[in-house]
Amino acid sequence: MSQAVINENEVDIVIGALHSDLTTFMNEWKPIFSRFHLIIIKDPDLKEELRIPEGFSVDVYTKSEIERVVGSSTSVRFSGYSCRYFGFLISRKKYVVCIDDDCVPAKDNLGILVDAVAQHIVNLQTPATPFFFNTLYDPFCKGADFVRGYPFSLRSGVDCALSCGLWLNLADLDAPTQALKPGQRNLRYVDAVVTVPSRAMVPVSGINIAFNREVVGPALVPALRLAGEGKLRWETMEDIWCGMCVKVICDHLGLGVKSGLPYVWRTERGDAIQSLKKEWEGVKLMEDVVPFFQSLRLPQSATTAEDCVVEMAKTVKEQLGKVDPMFSAAAEAMEEWVKLWKSVRSV
Repeated sequence: MSQAVINENEVDIVIGALHSDLTTFMNEWKPIFSRFHLIIIKDPDLKEELRIPEGFSVDVYTKSEIERVVGSSTSVRFSGYSCRYFGFLISRKKYVVCIDDDCVPAKDNLGILVDAVAQHIVNLQTPATPFFFNTLYDPFCKGADFVRGYPFSLRSGVDCALSCGLWLNLADLDAPTQALKPGQRNLRYVDAVVTVPSRAMVPVSGINIAFNREVVGPALVPALRLAGEGKLRWETMEDIWCGMCVKVICDHLGLGVKSGLPYVWRTERGDAIQSLKKEWEGVKLMEDVVPFFQSLRLPQSATTAEDCVVEMAKTVKEQLGKVDPMFSAAAEAMEEWVKLWKSVRSV
């Protein structure tokens, strides 16, 4: 791993608490998390009191605090996995690192504990190369370089705005794959980081990510919910929608997105059959969503992430709104999200 200049005062770690007892989770992460400020968002649907061990700099937000900040009538919802987005909203730090409460630190091929926060900051502080693919992964890593034929005019790279980490043990498989291969585990630790090419879509998960909040924070938007989902919603659809939004915006603004290191070890995945019941409508929707984002182009007048989200919402409403009214609701939530972002920043 390259060296990162980490200013602890520039980093918030956001944790969406879907489990009430965070004792084991927090203690596993203590060697890493104890240096930073933590924002823990309790899932508003979680009834039990949170149990958090001492030894951390932490602010905890519950349903009442969420409603105090955003009100109770907003179209943006922060329940379930989406509670993490409230942490993105209220953070005031340059960098936000988000790790779910069913993950613990991973170990590399030498058995050394992986400092996921440090690696994320390395990714964000090191240039990205989205406009020409380097076949030896990240050319800025120690011992690597640009390969023959790589244009010298592009070797300075661009700023990296989003770092998408991976996880060992339980990989990010959809419900049909989980159901067909229940014993499959991801045990391959690949010591590599790649820049996702410009104009290529990528599935993003909030389980293990980091981003430059000052540059693309508003682009990580909680918007898409399946119609009539109630408690049985496809939580992962929101992450995937968010990921495509932020990728299109990064491409438009000339920013980089990286994938690969750091790894975490995921301990929980849930029931594949129940997940399949939730996911099926979302699986079908992807056939409309992906081509939309692949062809989406934002106007040059959109020069900030907020501008981009507003312009994107207009196009979502005009084009996808005809496919399903759920997309019109998503467009409204995107517009509302930008208003919330601006109002919270002005306080």
